[in-house]
Amino acid sequence: MPVVETVLGPVAVHELGEVDAHEHVFLRTPVNPGDEFLDTDKAAAELLRVAASGIRTVVDLTPVGLGRHPGQLAEASRTSGIHVVAATGFHRSAHYPAAHWARHADDATLLDVLLDDLRVGMDSHDWDFPRPMPSPHKAGVIKLGASYHRIDRHEERWFAAGAAAARSTGVAVAVHTEIGTAAHAALDLLDKHGVPAGRVLLAHTDRNPDPELHLDLIARGAYLVYDTIGRIKYRPDSVVLDLIERMAEAGKLGQICLGTDVGRKSSLNAYGGGPGMDVLGRDFVPRLRRRLGHQAVETVLRYAPQALLAKETSAT
Repeated sequence: MPVVETVLGPVAVHELGEVDAHEHVFLRTPVNPGDEFLDTDKAAAELLRVAASGIRTVVDLTPVGLGRHPGQLAEASRTSGIHVVAATGFHRSAHYPAAHWARHADDATLLDVLLDDLRVGMDSHDWDFPRPMPSPHKAGVIKLGASYHRIDRHEERWFAAGAAAARSTGVAVAVHTEIGTAAHAALDLLDKHGVPAGRVLLAHTDRNPDPELHLDLIARGAYLVYDTIGRIKYRPDSVVLDLIERMAEAGKLGQICLGTDVGRKSSLNAYGGGPGMDVLGRDFVPRLRRRLGHQAVETVLRYAPQALLAKETSAT
C-alpha cells in the first residue's frame, strides 16, 4: 500500500484525508525579518484551527535552514491530531545569506544532508550546528526554490541535489516558483536530472493566473498548487475559483492541489493576525463546493495531493 512519511512516521496515503498541500508551521527567514513564528504552543493552536476546518494533513514546505524544528513539529502534530509531512531541500537563494554553508558546500554534502533528513531523521538543529543531531522525525517531501524568471547558479546545484535525493528515496519534489515564473525551466532542469514532471508540485502558480500556461504545465505531467488562498493583497479568491473551474472544464482537476502558504507571523490567528492557516477549509472550500460540487473538492483536497505524495517504491 502506498505510504507517505509524516513527522510521526509512515502513513498510508488514504489515511491523509483532506490535504493542505503548502504550509509553514514554523518559519524564520531573512526575506521576512521580524515576521518569524517559532512558538510550539501557538503552532499547535493554529493546527487545531486547521483540524476544526476539516483539513487532516498539512504539508510543511519549510526547507533546510529556515527554522525547522522537527521535535516541536512532531509535538504540534500530536497535540492537534494533524498529520504533518515535513520537507527537506533548499529554498531560492534569497533565503540564504552570502556566508551560509549551503552556498559553499560540495555536491556530495548537499545530497548527504537531504538523504539524512529523508532516511535517518531531520537534524534537530536544522543543520545550523557544527555536529549533526538526527531526530527520529523524517522528512517526506523535497522543497526547492527558483528565483524570479530564472534559476541561479546556487539554485541549479540545489536542484541537482534535490533531484538525486528524490530519485533515491521516491519522494515528490515541490518547487517554489517566484510569482509563478520559471515553471517550465524548473521542470526542464528536474527532468535533466531524472525527475519527471509527474513527481513535481509547482507552487504559487495562482500568483500568475494564466490558465493557458497552467494547462501547458499540466500537459507535461506536473501538479500545481494554488496556495495563496485568503491572501487578498495578491488577488481575490474568486480568481482562484475561476482557475479551478477552468481546469475542471479541461478535465485536469486531478493535478490541482490547494494550500495557503502562510509565511508570516502576522498572517496567523495564534499570533493575533489573519486570515489564519484555517482559511482554506473555513472559507474557501465551502465556496468551491457551492460552485463545483463535492467531487471537485474531494479531487483537489484528497485524490490529487495523495497521488503526488505517495512514495514511489521503485526508487533507486
